[in-house]
Amino acid sequence: MKLVVAIIKPFKLDDVREAMAAIGISGMTITEVGGFGRQKGQTEIYRGAEYRSTILPKLKVELLCSDSAVERVVEAVQQAAHTGTIGDGKIFVLEIGELVRIRTGEMNEAAL
Repeated sequence: MKLVVAIIKPFKLDDVREAMAAIGISGMTITEVGGFGRQKGQTEIYRGAEYRSTILPKLKVELLCSDSAVERVVEAVQQAAHTGTIGDGKIFVLEIGELVRIRTGEMNEAAL
């Protein structure tokens, strides 16, 4: 099993969700996060004063999938979240050692 973690721009969430539904991934966890990388923040003007925001809003999307589905998941997230501009985000793939569904006690692949 794999945990796919994607840091994406907030307005791309619906595109990512639709892409996951299209390949049969039914669940994901979304967390509002902030950060910066090469994008280095942005400058805004509020009431005539210039403000520099170095921490930009992002979304962290976490998806569990089987080893056989991980390539499709990564490709679908990459295509759905892509804008071609700096700050599109990153995708991390992590190995999951054990998974337990709390409600039923199902383990590993059965708990997906």
